[in-house]
Order: sequence, then structure tokens, then C-alpha cells
Amino acid sequence: MIVNPGIFVREDESGICGFSAADTRNGSIWALFVDEWHCNRGIGRALLERASTTVKPAGFDSIWLTTDPATRAERLYRRAGWRLIRNQEGELHFERSL
Repeated sequence: MIVNPGIFVREDESGICGFSAADTRNGSIWALFVDEWHCNRGIGRALLERASTTVKPAGFDSIWLTTDPATRAERLYRRAGWRLIRNQEGELHFERSL
């Protein structure tokens, strides 16, 4: 990931609140985590958007990710306009046009 940039960290006075990571080699978001004490403040959405911005210049027209069902992550992706493209063996695959 050092050679293929896309990792972003959010900090406040208490320390690290969350981070996201995009993979410019395959057009995916492979990580998005927000500390539960910092939820519902827009941090997850901001980190998701920032990571997404690194994928388009790498030549991708869409971006994808996976997550478990019935999680805070699933709710965030749906609210952010990501489209569920399949549920494969209990793993949700989302996609969004860039």
C-alpha cells in the first residue's frame, strides 16, 4: 500500500478516530473503520469519500467493497448510495460509480 497510495486517517484531540484504505490496483475499498465512540459524526462517510477519490485517477469508473450483513458498515454504504450487487456466502458486495 505504500507504493499504491490510498490510506487515510482521521484524528482529533483524543487520538485516531478511524481510517480508510483504497486499493488502486483493483479499484476497491479494503478497509474502513471508525471507533465506536466517534460514530454518527460523519467521519466514516468522509473517510469513505476520501479513499474513493484515489481510485478514479488509477483508471477505474467504479469502486467496490465487501462487508458483513447487518452491520454499521452496511448501513453506511447504503446511506452513501452504494449499490448491493450480490450476497455471496454471507458477504455483501457493494459497488458505486465514480
